[in-house]
Amino acid sequence: MQLIEGELTGRIIGAFYECYNNLRFGYLESVYRRALAVELRLRGLQCRQECPIDVVYKGVAVGHYRIDLLVEHRIVVEVKASSSLGPNDKRQILHYLRATNLQVGLLVHFGPEAEFHRVVNERPAHDAMLPRGSDPAASA
Repeated sequence: MQLIEGELTGRIIGAFYECYNNLRFGYLESVYRRALAVELRLRGLQCRQECPIDVVYKGVAVGHYRIDLLVEHRIVVEVKASSSLGPNDKRQILHYLRATNLQVGLLVHFGPEAEFHRVVNERPAHDAMLPRGSDPAASA
């Protein structure tokens, strides 16, 4: 079985482990987000930090969020640095995927033990919008 965006998510996960192995647990989430962005760019990947998105309902923007990282205009990466993941962490990234109509996201946890979760959007949103400033051709 071939994973959706398997090659790209594999590269992102490799960058995540490189950051984790160098920094370990204990920094603020913003430090990990910035370090991961640096590592992704060093690996030749386009990466936007704190990418703004709108949640749209029936053509009207009803909410605004910021995605931690958007890689290659295709993969949402949510960075967590808590002691443990909560029940809403995976749901958060799924909502981001639905809001942007993107298919795949990664939840990367810089906790006491490195862990990641791959999240797939199986229900595209009807009113989904691309993150502001994204290249629609690159997202297709």
